Amino acid sequence: MEKRKGNRKTMTGIVVSNKMDKTVVVAVTTAAKHSMYSKTIKVTNKYKAHDENNECGTGDRVSIEECRPLSKDKRWNVSSILEKAPGTN
Repeated sequence: MEKRKGNRKTMTGIVVSNKMDKTVVVAVTTAAKHSMYSKTIKVTNKYKAHDENNECGTGDRVSIEECRPLSKDKRWNVSSILEKAPGTN
């Protein structure tokens, strides 16, 4: 899930939208324990990440890393595409 490279966080997630120019929305799912019931639940957060060459497609598994603010919502860079979505080249 979350590792540190120097002082930059990196996360792995699935691209859920690539409709913007040079920007993708990445959904990162983590497991968290419910505070009262102690049941493990899935928590999904969405992050906007910079994709310089518009290489990512919907469904791709990508690694993102923290960077300086690039816009109002964008604070992450796509560092690598780990796995392309099935059915795409």
